[in-house]
Amino acid sequence: MLPPAFDAVQIGDTLPPLQLPPVDRATLALFGGASGDHNPIHIDTDFARRAGMTDVFAQGMLGMAWLGRLLTGWAPQARLRRFDVRFQGITHLGNAMRCEGRVVEKFEAEGERRVRVEVHSANQYGQIKISGEAIVALP
Repeated sequence: MLPPAFDAVQIGDTLPPLQLPPVDRATLALFGGASGDHNPIHIDTDFARRAGMTDVFAQGMLGMAWLGRLLTGWAPQARLRRFDVRFQGITHLGNAMRCEGRVVEKFEAEGERRVRVEVHSANQYGQIKISGEAIVALP
């Protein structure tokens, strides 16, 4: 995959959105196994209910991984210089997440031409679950 060219990217450009299927228990279990995050609040309904939740919910890092997938669908991972997020809400079972990004700044740093991209994920009701930004070096 070739990254977009710095000169072709404009402030306000949007990344191709990433629409995901509704979160289900299998996804949570697979991510827990792959990531090593075996916190029972994400996989054990009884535990989640004892903790005051209605059911299990997605790992925060799963949501960040989806935003990373959005970014690496636009530019190769090797071009990523920084990636920061803020967790703003719980991603519940059945949430169909949509990840979006927008170029908000173009600049040069450390001999590279870079862009700052604001990213966020929202469920099917428009509720933002994670927001953040990334710095991507472009040719």
